[in-house]
Amino acid sequence: MGLAIGVDVGGTKVAAGVVDEDGRILDKVRYPTPASSEAATADVIGDAVEELIGRHEVSAVGIGAAGFVDENRSTVLFAPNLAWRDEPLKELLSQRVDVPVVVENDANAMAWAEYRFGAGRGEDYLVCITLGTGIGGGIVLNGQMFRGKFGFGAEVGHFRVVPHGRRCGCGQRGCWEQYASGRALVAEAQDLALTQPDIAEGLLKRAEGDVGGIEGAMITDLAKQGDPGAVWAFERVADWTGQGLATLAAILDPGRFVLGGGVSDAGDVLLEPVLASFRRNITGRSFRKVPDIRIAEFGSEAGIIGAADLARV
Repeated sequence: MGLAIGVDVGGTKVAAGVVDEDGRILDKVRYPTPASSEAATADVIGDAVEELIGRHEVSAVGIGAAGFVDENRSTVLFAPNLAWRDEPLKELLSQRVDVPVVVENDANAMAWAEYRFGAGRGEDYLVCITLGTGIGGGIVLNGQMFRGKFGFGAEVGHFRVVPHGRRCGCGQRGCWEQYASGRALVAEAQDLALTQPDIAEGLLKRAEGDVGGIEGAMITDLAKQGDPGAVWAFERVADWTGQGLATLAAILDPGRFVLGGGVSDAGDVLLEPVLASFRRNITGRSFRKVPDIRIAEFGSEAGIIGAADLARV
C-alpha cells in the first residue's frame, strides 16, 4: 500500500511521520499538544497530517493515542492525560484528509512496530510492555493484534498485584503500574533517600539534597554508573516487573516479551534483574519452555511506525 502516516499523540507532543513498508520514517513533524482542549488537539493532529500529505503521497493514516479506543478503531472513549471523552477522532480527521484513517491505542502501536520490524521480529506470540509513567501493553497472538471484544484489551498496567495496595489513577488500588513503572522507580528512590540517606548518597548529591528533585533520568544515569541507591531502586522495580511478566506468561504463554518505555532506557540495568525475577516466579519453570525477554528497539519512534503500519492492515 505504499507510504502511510503514523501519529503518536502524547500529553505534551504530537509527533507524526511518513513511514514506508519497511518501517523506515522518511519525514517527521512535531507539534506541542494543547492537552486541555480536545478540539485543539484534534486540530493539531490534522495540521501535522496535512503538512506531511502536502509533501508525500500516502495511502492511509494511523493515530496512536494513550487511552481506551473503541473496537471500531475510530473513537477515543477515554484518555487519562488528554481532554478526550468519546472523541470521534477518525471522523474529525476524515473531514480534513481524503485517505483512510484508523485510531489505535499507543501501546498497541508500539507492540506492532516491534513485532513487524524490531525486537519482536519472527515471534508470532508476542507481549510488549511499555514501562513509562504508567504501564501499557500490546499483545500479538498468532500474528494478529489482540484488542479484546470492546477494544480495551492489554491494559495490563491495571491488573492488581497487591490487594488494597497503593492507590492508582484508574480509581483502584494495588495495580501493577504502581509498583513497576517510571513513577514507581522515582517513588522507590525518593523513599530510600528519606529512610536510608547513606545508601542514597549519590542520588541526594545529584539532586542537591532535595529528595523531591530525584527524578527518573537521574536514577537511570546513576544506575548505569553503578550507584548503589539507584541500582537498588531499579532492582525493586525490576522484581515487580518480573513477577508481573510471570503472571502474564501463565495466562498468555507468549514466545517473547519486549520491554519499552522510558524505564527500558536503562538497558541491562533493568533487564538482568527482570530476567532473574521472572525466572524465579514463572509457573512450572522446570517443565516448560520459558519465553525470552528483550529490550525494545525503536524507542520513542515506535508509536509512529506501528500506527502507520496498522493503518495498512
